[in-house]
Amino acid sequence: MNVEFVARRVRLSTRVTDLVETKLAKLEKVLPQAAQGRVVIQREKLGVTVEITITARQRTFSATEVAQDQEAATHAALERSTLLRRFAPLLGMAAAAVGSPQIRARGTVGGNVMNAATCADTVPALVALGARLTLQSAAGRRALPIAEFFVKPYVTVARPDEVLTDVEFPALPADARSAFVKLGRRNALAIARLSVAAVVRRGPDGRVVEARIVPGAALPVWKRVTAAEALLVGEAPTPERLAAAGRQVAEVMVGETGRRWSTEYKEPVVAALARRALEACCAGPAGGAS
Repeated sequence: MNVEFVARRVRLSTRVTDLVETKLAKLEKVLPQAAQGRVVIQREKLGVTVEITITARQRTFSATEVAQDQEAATHAALERSTLLRRFAPLLGMAAAAVGSPQIRARGTVGGNVMNAATCADTVPALVALGARLTLQSAAGRRALPIAEFFVKPYVTVARPDEVLTDVEFPALPADARSAFVKLGRRNALAIARLSVAAVVRRGPDGRVVEARIVPGAALPVWKRVTAAEALLVGEAPTPERLAAAGRQVAEVMVGETGRRWSTEYKEPVVAALARRALEACCAGPAGGAS
């Protein structure tokens, strides 16, 4: 099915009309065939508002071994997704931390990824989940790990003619627990000053068999802190061990960003956030996704 656009025409300048039609022509070339688009052009007191809404019928994100959740594109949908609560809870937690209810109702995980702001809430969770992105252009499609997508803040490897069409990640193992913690100036409508996404798997003896730790707003690009993860694997998650892993996250942050005026504050805070995320993952008996 081809993309169809419906525009309510009003008296616009030729320049504005040409601009809108040019943008639509570009979108038609790169959007999946199974998509619908709607364009609303309105004249308001303060000028002209052009709204372009694209609704893709194909999946917007999927979890391997999990049924598709067609609704899970906005942050609000991620927040209430029963699939995420079962198979990737940390992503729902991260989505719930975004902005306000109004922002979460309209903003999408795709926008969070493509914007590439270091304070993005859902990206640390997606990196911890090992997500893969699919980019599409008129020339075709390509997929890559999300960890290879970011170059630096607000810069990605996406070309100007590419759009993000899929975000995929495997469901967490049944014995994994996950958490997302965020520090902002307020409890809502606040960008992350620092955040941490974590996943921990423990064996029958309670020892850690796998750990994933991804800080947000701490490094030039998001990535797992493998040095901190290595401190946990094979060990019992004692308070001292979890605190040591948190300090290792802080050490890696300082090593990559250098010492600056904010380091005195951020260094102990990111260590504490990492420790709290790991504590949440290790609370209770081993096993069971949370």
